[in-house]
Amino acid sequence: MKAVVCERYGPPEVLKYTDVPEPTPKDDEILVKMRAASVTLGDCEVRASRVAGWVIVPLRLALGVMKPRQPILGTEMAGDVVAVGANVRNFAVGDRIFGSTSFGMGAYAQFKAVSKSAPITGIPEGVDYATVVGIPTGGLNGLHFVRKCEVKPGESVLINGAGGSIGSFAVQLAKQRGAEVTAVDRGDKLEMLKGLGADHVIDYQTEDFTASGKHYDVIIDVVGKIRFGPTFEALNEGGRLFLGNPYVPHMIQALTAKRHPNKKVLFQLAGESIDDLDYLKALVASGAIKMSIDRHFPLSDIAAAHRYVEAGHKKGIVVIDIPQED
Repeated sequence: MKAVVCERYGPPEVLKYTDVPEPTPKDDEILVKMRAASVTLGDCEVRASRVAGWVIVPLRLALGVMKPRQPILGTEMAGDVVAVGANVRNFAVGDRIFGSTSFGMGAYAQFKAVSKSAPITGIPEGVDYATVVGIPTGGLNGLHFVRKCEVKPGESVLINGAGGSIGSFAVQLAKQRGAEVTAVDRGDKLEMLKGLGADHVIDYQTEDFTASGKHYDVIIDVVGKIRFGPTFEALNEGGRLFLGNPYVPHMIQALTAKRHPNKKVLFQLAGESIDDLDYLKALVASGAIKMSIDRHFPLSDIAAAHRYVEAGHKKGIVVIDIPQED
């Protein structure tokens, strides 16, 4: 089968499109014929082994110290079940499914053997593979951030880094809770964000939201590039700052912020709940959540897709189309 392998950490050019053996599912696994995958900023960080300092050691231990233990990267997947192991009862051949391969990765391939207990679920009728493939990262994280901040009707919410997959979900989910949402990102992403329902948009290249004098009940930083002090000061009394991609300096500053009794700093990784995937896919199927798909790349052009995402150009979701024939 065709796949993309990463035999060492490094720039996008380390990704090689090649032939590898097709996997055979174990008794507790299903074999998925991939239809679509995605490229997230997290995928690029794993490939380059460039992540926040506090997680680099556990990440290397989990994924491989000198090179990826699993050379086929990619975590978001959508496809068809083509075989099931002897102990599998919750899936059948022919099921259309999507979800996450988590630390097992392997989505950049024509076939992937996936545990029956992995965070995967069925695709709603009438919804295509590309539409759902971005839900596991963007949807689960965006939902987690908004929930942890306990966004309430009428509150003012600012989302920094709103133009990616996580931010585009967070904007819409905060709006669904009745919040007034300000979206911050590059100027070329602002029209998309208006289309997703943002009440106000800010181009961070020309305007510093912390210098405007405006205050917010909730600030969600998706990208980890805030100036902590001014951002914390931009919170209203009772405000919550969520660090979606916390770096060590921000985490240290968050400890000192605890001295302020009426403002909170939050950071917590999202889980991978099948119930949450089902909740989000229902919103997508009903049209209550719009999936912002930026562009498609063929699997054979995965390096270009990684360069595009890594450069910050991504508006929403970048889909990888998996070839159906060798």
